[in-house]
Amino acid sequence: MNWEAFLLTLKLALIVAPLLLLIALPISYFIAYSSKSWKWLVEGMVSLPLVLPPTVLGFYLLIVMGSKSPTGRFYEQLTGNGLVFSFNGLLIGSLFYSLPFAVIPLSNAFGNIDRRFLYQSQILGKSSLETFFRVILPLSYRGMLTALILTVAHTIGEFGVVLMIGGNIPGETRTLSIDLFDQVQALNYNGASQTAAFLLCFSYLFLSLIYFINHKCKIGYETH
Repeated sequence: MNWEAFLLTLKLALIVAPLLLLIALPISYFIAYSSKSWKWLVEGMVSLPLVLPPTVLGFYLLIVMGSKSPTGRFYEQLTGNGLVFSFNGLLIGSLFYSLPFAVIPLSNAFGNIDRRFLYQSQILGKSSLETFFRVILPLSYRGMLTALILTVAHTIGEFGVVLMIGGNIPGETRTLSIDLFDQVQALNYNGASQTAAFLLCFSYLFLSLIYFINHKCKIGYETH
């Protein structure tokens, strides 16, 4: 297996997961508690990567981050490097592509909290911010754990968006999924089978971990 590609993929996933959690917190709070009649538009926008072909999302991100766009030119002037075909470009693309895998578990967790706890916090004179950090977040740890695990697993398995934005640069943008594609193209089925087996086992392990956490938390809740 290509360990350079593995380490790059792991680095990408471990950066994306906590960043997405921070981004998803206010979005999930809005979806769970806002009374705005148009919040379904936000939900639809967040969930779009679930149904949109990765190449379509990758194409639009490629346009937005390219050197001919205001965003791409500004980044080049600021750093001296381009966003496209770079690790930072992969990072931005992964944040967009994996966003629903962080927002959906969190918004569900927020929405399932007994509203009586929130009302009691308000009666005690706590602000909305204090209620969020002292009541909502502690009661939503299952959702946060699920969001972290799902975003890590999803980021490691990305292909279409990664290929469109990052290309295939060893040590810079070649992730495990791209490496697997390369091995198949080169008819190196032994190497491809090792990488595929690793990704299969890794995905199964992460999904099993989610179910284990939810099962243990459910048992703990019922016993109390």
